[in-house]
Amino acid sequence: MPDPMTPRACIRHALLIHGAGAGAWEWNLWQDVLRSRGLGTVAPDLRPAPEGLAATTLDHYRRQVRAELEALPRPRAVIGASLGGLLAWLCADLADAVVLINPLPPAPWAARLPARDWPDVVPWRRDARLASTRRAMVDADEAAVLYAFRRWRDESGAVLREAHAGVEVPAVEMPAVEMPAVEVPVLCIASQRDDDVAPELSAQFAAAIGATLLPWPSPSHVGPLLGRDAARLAAQAADWLSAR
Repeated sequence: MPDPMTPRACIRHALLIHGAGAGAWEWNLWQDVLRSRGLGTVAPDLRPAPEGLAATTLDHYRRQVRAELEALPRPRAVIGASLGGLLAWLCADLADAVVLINPLPPAPWAARLPARDWPDVVPWRRDARLASTRRAMVDADEAAVLYAFRRWRDESGAVLREAHAGVEVPAVEMPAVEMPAVEVPVLCIASQRDDDVAPELSAQFAAAIGATLLPWPSPSHVGPLLGRDAARLAAQAADWLSAR
């Protein structure tokens, strides 16, 4: 365990993990803000398995995140949104700070997520509609809505089934799961209204892991990244990271 009296260097690098059906583009605003604050950022696109999207599992994504995170110089942070938040938490043992944005929680909290039935390939690209994108991004301007509408991608149903079934975090990788608080600092951001991950669920998860909870006045799941106030939130996250 690090000596609490030893000064710690500021976080200078951050890995940003996007949510299901999205891509690295989801972080454009955040990357601009974080880079303006002196943080180097990497925002990869999660890649499907060689056998195709239907054969892709959560572990395929998890291994990618761990490899990307290990490649960053320390001290480093991992920032994840939605499914990316779950992946960030699964890789938190490799980070010096963690930011979770409306994260899909691990077990046992995942049992409280809304029940969904996912096909082997979720056709979000094929079935994308401008009207439904607008409804999902009620706090975004029309340019952001159009930008996202053109970039949604299909997703692996197996990945989403695993995430919603509840992932056990191995104690060997994250011993803090069985402790009252985590050693690595965690910031958990929760939209005030979220049909995918209820803010009350995010608050319960944050309290259980000893995270700092930041309620955010967004009426959507993706608002913290794509809404009109996304840059302001990114600045607050940057301030939090600079104080770690």
